[in-house]
Amino acid sequence: MAETTAVCSIEWVTVGALLALVACSTLGTTAHAAPSSDAPPIGQADRDLPAGTTINAGNWRQFRQYMPDGMIRLFEGRDFWKMPPDATIQVGPTLDYRLPQNYLAATEKYAGQVQIRPLPDGGLTLSNYHGGIPFPNPQEPYRGWKVLANMWFRYYPRLVAQTYGYTCGMDATRSVNCLALQYVTRQFAYNTDPGPPPQGAFQEIYFTNWFMVIEPEQEKYTTTLTIDYADPARQEESYVFLPALRRYQRLSPSARCAATAGTDATPDDFEFGFDSNITQVKVDFVARRRILSLLVSDLPRGAFPAGFELPLGWPQPTLGQWQLRDVYQIAITKLPSSGGAGCYGKRVYYIDGQSYVPLWIEIYDPQMRPQRYHAIFPHVLDVPGVGSAMASGADVEAFWNLANNHATFTVEPALDGKHFIDQQVPAEFDDVARYSTPSGLDLIMR
Repeated sequence: MAETTAVCSIEWVTVGALLALVACSTLGTTAHAAPSSDAPPIGQADRDLPAGTTINAGNWRQFRQYMPDGMIRLFEGRDFWKMPPDATIQVGPTLDYRLPQNYLAATEKYAGQVQIRPLPDGGLTLSNYHGGIPFPNPQEPYRGWKVLANMWFRYYPRLVAQTYGYTCGMDATRSVNCLALQYVTRQFAYNTDPGPPPQGAFQEIYFTNWFMVIEPEQEKYTTTLTIDYADPARQEESYVFLPALRRYQRLSPSARCAATAGTDATPDDFEFGFDSNITQVKVDFVARRRILSLLVSDLPRGAFPAGFELPLGWPQPTLGQWQLRDVYQIAITKLPSSGGAGCYGKRVYYIDGQSYVPLWIEIYDPQMRPQRYHAIFPHVLDVPGVGSAMASGADVEAFWNLANNHATFTVEPALDGKHFIDQQVPAEFDDVARYSTPSGLDLIMR
């Protein structure tokens, strides 16, 4: 999920299809990625779990070693959300997705000089990072945090513009409310794709995410902009444009807990799985293991629930085959100096060991009870001048909220929506001032 609108200065109340806004106070040639020393060979997965295997409600227990904990719980049927009796996992071959040559070149050039620097509040940051994978072979000390840093700085195209995607929230009665969206993301610092380097003040920015609601009509033009900085310790800035007020305002960083716009995503879930400050968390390394993951070959062409098996919303076999992916499993908790377990007790991530794209996330409440499962099913991108890349930017996502018997499903891009990358992006979206600065929000509805 690229991003949806969640703020302190705005309270979202969905009644039927209506969304009420209440303002509060201001607020080419590719190369293989160098695997870690403990990474199993790509071909080993096919010997462990042969392509052609079908996993279903009758035989899933013999394959549970290849499932994240949340998937096991769905099969066990211990909660409202449970695996349908006819749901299947069709296993295909494990494919070797290669990182772009320029990204790997930056890894080789700069990784040896990256250093971890402890902060006074118990957090960590890094110095001398200039691109690529910061820690290509993450080991102790701080192994878990190194994996997190690799995920934060994972490969992402320089510029992505999506003209139409959707996010649908579904309650226990299968009542569905959907938002259509478009977004523009741009990476400034540490970019390795061909393209112009950032100039002036933009050199301080790592990444921007501009997100607009385009349907339904009563919510149209509601827009958020988030700005992440090259210095990981610098606080993210967030802004929202309110159509009713015809102006934008800055959002308070204190509203990280609220689910947004009738969905189950909070601000920490944005940026395709993780949008927290990496210097404000403690990270425990859990395991290096293999799990089943769906890499979407064919995005759903119809409106929701096309491509999903109700009532759970499990992805149908039409979306593609599952693969046995080598992953890092880490557990993230907030440092006491950054609020501790105010929003969640811990977040468990299963991160692809080749691309560092998050594939499955389990969120626990402050009492350490399972609260939400977030599945990310990436769609491999075709990046101009780079080639195919397993990277965030297009995917199918699902949230299963165990606490509220609610679920959310996202498809990006959806229907006939266009998805442009780097030099494919039309000039109307390749506008830094409009899509990467707060003042650009003033141009909406003009």
